Amino acid sequence: MRIALDAMGGDRAPHEIVRGAVEAANKLKDITCVFLVGDKVVVNAELMKHPKVNMDRLKVVHAPEAIGMDEAPAQAVRKKKNCSISICMEMVKGKEADAMVSAGNSGAVATSAVLTLGRIPGVTRPAIATALPTRLPTRPTLLLDAGANTDCDAAWLAQFAVMGVAYSQVVLKRPVPVVGLLSIGSEDGKGNEMTKKAFHLMQKIDVSFHGNVEGSDLFMGGMDVVVCDGFVGNAVIKTAESVAKAVGYWMKKEFFLDPVRMFGALLLKGALQTLKSRMDPEIYGGAPLLGVPGTVFISHGSSTHRAIYHAVIAAAAAATNNLTDTITKRIAAMEAMITGQ
Repeated sequence: MRIALDAMGGDRAPHEIVRGAVEAANKLKDITCVFLVGDKVVVNAELMKHPKVNMDRLKVVHAPEAIGMDEAPAQAVRKKKNCSISICMEMVKGKEADAMVSAGNSGAVATSAVLTLGRIPGVTRPAIATALPTRLPTRPTLLLDAGANTDCDAAWLAQFAVMGVAYSQVVLKRPVPVVGLLSIGSEDGKGNEMTKKAFHLMQKIDVSFHGNVEGSDLFMGGMDVVVCDGFVGNAVIKTAESVAKAVGYWMKKEFFLDPVRMFGALLLKGALQTLKSRMDPEIYGGAPLLGVPGTVFISHGSSTHRAIYHAVIAAAAAATNNLTDTITKRIAAMEAMITGQ
């Protein structure tokens, strides 16, 4: 399995990206090669800090340009033809790599994917699918769209449901994924005009549609796929991350108020570590961009080497499945059901 990794993308690039790539090349036997795509002088300088790297499974691919996190995605992709994101994408298109991973500008990754790879036949808009931890350790919830499309049409949300179900079945091995539509209430009539229309569309298509769900349902483990527009999805993801950090801070502060609480914290150390790992978004590594004919994973901009390492694992797992054909067939079937043809 060959992974093209954007070495210049993310708030902590290239240091953390290179470190994650080194760990993947050294530890993951299924990875035949990690391509570090970026400025070769900068990347090689970082590699010098890792003398024990397995260079048989790690190669540097020069990319003279990089897209900043604050740049306008479409404009930057069109202007910087030789940026690290686009070269990763070209490697996937040309079958030089089986998947690509970037912690860079997510809008630029999505734009480059559409311009370079195109869309799966029938897909109107690709969507970012992010895994959320739930109270059931083996059943994270897939939330999409998590930021690729801020303004959505009801029909797009129905397509997101179909793509999320396909990914859940083919990659996550869920036999019959349950789908929820994120709204302001669980009753059938709740929501804005778009979600109401999406609700009726999703009743017609071939998914196990539960109905509306609220924000309080996201982490309960009852849903396999939850659909919303990218504006709401991105807000949900960032709010959840903020709450997790705040809870961790409050717990530490309270435990250190007196010696008795500190002793209690020592007794609970194992349980607290388990809780921390369960809430850690870095174990999921990244989020797949569904709807493009290729395996593209987008990691958080603040990803550490741990997140990059896990993103490589996730991208490799996704690339081994024939997801594109599955989504193509199901999108076509969905359109036939809606139109009655």
